[in-house]
Amino acid sequence: MLVAGLAVTFAFAFTTPGQQQPLDADSLSAPIHIATSWTWDDCGLSTDPVRINSINVSPDPPVPGQDLTVTVSGTAEEVIEEGAYADVTVKLGLIKILQKEFDVCEEARNANASIQCPVQPGPHTVTQTVALPKEIPKAKFIVDVAGYTANDDDMLCLKLTVNFMQKPFLRIW
Repeated sequence: MLVAGLAVTFAFAFTTPGQQQPLDADSLSAPIHIATSWTWDDCGLSTDPVRINSINVSPDPPVPGQDLTVTVSGTAEEVIEEGAYADVTVKLGLIKILQKEFDVCEEARNANASIQCPVQPGPHTVTQTVALPKEIPKAKFIVDVAGYTANDDDMLCLKLTVNFMQKPFLRIW
């Protein structure tokens, strides 16, 4: 259920909300570089009802203009019911470019995710694919996700960083 929201967040993070247009018109004339780094951090408490165990993306690193498949594995410690939501903030450096509240159950339904509300306690893995816009500007994006239960209690906390500023590198092994 949450991976649908995370995958959508990746797509929203690199475009203007609602319009799906480039953030910066000048970025259209600049060469696009693949991300050479991305990280995630579970900033939640050990008492949160949802803990994220892993996030994997393919391709890794994400590439502008290509589909991005996100796989999230986590554990629900309690039932997650209709009404659970996530506040997502996307920053470009220190500048906030998007702040949006997502109904996580609705996002899961809209994405036809393999897990739906109510989510029962236990381990869960969900995979979702989204198309990344090719016009992603060269920048470092920080995505903060704060999830809440239907009762407005803390549910989870994630911090994602995707860096499209660095030049591609060649991996040899």
